[in-house]
Amino acid sequence: MPKLKTNSGAAKRFRKTSSGYKHRKANRNHILTKKATKRKRQLRGFHDVAAADVPRLRRMLPTKAR
Repeated sequence: MPKLKTNSGAAKRFRKTSSGYKHRKANRNHILTKKATKRKRQLRGFHDVAAADVPRLRRMLPTKAR
């Protein structure tokens, strides 16, 4: 059986953790001056991926365990 390929786009955007997957929230790259401080603060860090999306991520990241 051939090797499974990792989806490289997904590998850059998601991290596997012991409890599931994490991702960075959107809207934190540019044009930050007009966004409220509270909004920017809540976009910090990594957040859990929704349970409905986990099966799709498992297919895209078969061997990824970073």
